[in-house]
Formats: sequence, structure tokens, C-alpha cells
Amino acid sequence: MAENRFTDLFAQADAAFNGLYQKELNNLLGLSKSEIDAITPGTTDLQTYSVLIKVVEKASKDNISQAELIDHIKNLGEVAVKIAKKIPSFAALL
Repeated sequence: MAENRFTDLFAQADAAFNGLYQKELNNLLGLSKSEIDAITPGTTDLQTYSVLIKVVEKASKDNISQAELIDHIKNLGEVAVKIAKKIPSFAALL
């Protein structure tokens, strides 16, 4: 039973990393803690960063439109938008 659960998790991760926003997701994952902290130092930044990554992973896996993804990012708030702007393709849209 556990093997199936892990197989499903790996399949979901593969779908996210091979999906529509693979490059953006890789760029987000490449941001350092200091780059994130430089945006607005505080304890919520890393939490927002984690949620942002999950939003982009889901968008990539589900192949949602770029406009819808940008709306989701904006709904996460100012910190998420500032982090996303570190990614050139998102910066042009935000």
C-alpha cells in the first residue's frame, strides 16, 4: 500500500517538473534563503516561498494557463509577488 502512495507522489512530482512551468519551477527552487530574505526579511517569507512553489508545481502539473497562474500568485500577496518577480518570465507578467 505504501509503495503505491509513493509511486503516486513520484508521478505527481514528475508531472510538475516536466510540465508547463518546468523552467520557472527550477528557477524558484534555485533561489537561496538569502535571496528570499532580502525581499522582506521575516519569518513568513519562507512559508510564502513554500506555498508559491506548491502553486507553481500544481499549475505545471495541471497545465493551467499563464494568466490563471499569475492570478494565483497575486492572490498569495505582496511577498509572493516579490519572490516570483525574481523569475524573469514571471517578472514580465507581474
